[in-house]
Amino acid sequence: MDKITGRLTVYFQDPFWVGVFERVVEGKLSVCRIPFGAEPSEAELYTFILENYNQLQFSPAVDFVIKKTAKNPKRRQREAAKAMKRTGIGTKSQQVLQMQREAMKTERRESSRERKLAEKQRKFELKQKKRKEKHRGH
Repeated sequence: MDKITGRLTVYFQDPFWVGVFERVVEGKLSVCRIPFGAEPSEAELYTFILENYNQLQFSPAVDFVIKKTAKNPKRRQREAAKAMKRTGIGTKSQQVLQMQREAMKTERRESSRERKLAEKQRKFELKQKKRKEKHRGH
């Protein structure tokens, strides 16, 4: 049975509060960044996850090494407190988000290029039609 882990980190990035979902499936890391606006409460985060998790667009999966956690409960408690104090997101997550941004940028460029070409072709055909109508005679 495969182990799936997820983590949500919420931090303030002027002027909005931003949430970063990190998902590790079969040793592959995927990340999704969501701007929240005002600071979300725990209840709002919980309802957001329940209602919108399936619609989140995660980045392409990247290999990720899963570290084994210590079994000592005191150590786990210290690590949890340390993680709560830590702000921001992990470096690997930032790299994955950057890759996702680049992919979305190239997609946007391609679609806008296709739209421009289609519009140019449409205008050309309209101009040709008008020319033919002028020379048609009365």
